[in-house]
Amino acid sequence: MVSEIIAPTELKKVDPVFGQLSFNDHEQIVFCQDKDTGLKAIIGIHNTVLGPALGGTRMWNYENEWEALNDVLRLSRGMTYKSAITGLNLGGGKAVIIGDAKTQKNPALMRRFGEFVHSLSGKYITAEDVGMETADMDTVREVTPYVTGISEEKGGAGNPSPITAYGVFMGMKAAAKYQFGDDSLEDKKVLVQGVGHVGETLVDHLYNEGAQLFISDINEERLLELAKKYKAVIVPGNEIFNHELDVYAPCALGATINDATVNAINAKIVAGAANNQLADEKVHGAILKERGIAYAPDFLINAGGIINVYAELEGYDKKEILRKTENIYKTTLDIFTHADTNNCTTHQSALQIAQQRIDNRKLAMKK
Repeated sequence: MVSEIIAPTELKKVDPVFGQLSFNDHEQIVFCQDKDTGLKAIIGIHNTVLGPALGGTRMWNYENEWEALNDVLRLSRGMTYKSAITGLNLGGGKAVIIGDAKTQKNPALMRRFGEFVHSLSGKYITAEDVGMETADMDTVREVTPYVTGISEEKGGAGNPSPITAYGVFMGMKAAAKYQFGDDSLEDKKVLVQGVGHVGETLVDHLYNEGAQLFISDINEERLLELAKKYKAVIVPGNEIFNHELDVYAPCALGATINDATVNAINAKIVAGAANNQLADEKVHGAILKERGIAYAPDFLINAGGIINVYAELEGYDKKEILRKTENIYKTTLDIFTHADTNNCTTHQSALQIAQQRIDNRKLAMKK
């Protein structure tokens, strides 16, 4: 039972949803709650001009609901531009479930979440993200067809993480071509921050190319295992920027490039899988440019995952998935050239190109 209701005179003192800095012309925000399963989730639909909003579901133990809202707003906006710049006929959406994926996730909760997704009648299509597995998407599929990233056994494209990592690898090689004149990463010092599903696969690609590997993660047991497997140097989280590197690859959560770190980064390239790596797109993107650090826009080079799950909607095969993902290399080089020509940051350049595609579709729809 609700014991207290905020008076209208006090409501203005509470930050409203539309007042959130991350609320950037979003079309719809859906708050989902179910007492029986304990589900608390937020679905963010940023833009559907190019097609239905597709984006993964993240389960995370957020400190508070405002933090969860801010995350889903930033992530869903990023998905709009990710699909646009990759040439996919999709809009941008994302979902977050508030809770500990290791202890609170269960089939009943996932099915209930799937029912909320289904209630949107295809305006939002979900997939896996942090805290989710392919098996969870299979469970969601039991109650709604509006889900991708389901297992190959059930007719899906399977786990998108390997393709995401491959796209990041392509983007990193393109950044090396721009910065060093050669896209080889052999003997380059690369630090991968976050060695989960995507991070480990990226480490594998780098190892096979002959890079000098440094790895960092909160999971010490996993670090020890991968350090032995890939002959990598373990770097504690508080020492990441103490090392002189060729490439810094953030592959965990976002905003690792912020006021406290942007001037401490000791690398010539930033190219990783994490979403929203720049805490402030304009400020921190500009500082990287001023320092001569080549930044490969995250929403471009980590688009391999959405390319993979998009295959389920369009029906193309693994060969086409790889072809589209490999094209991230060319697009990344184009972004560097466009940014130099227009004297702007690579992040701004990528946003401009993606937004132009959306604006062109809007104009076409009005005719």
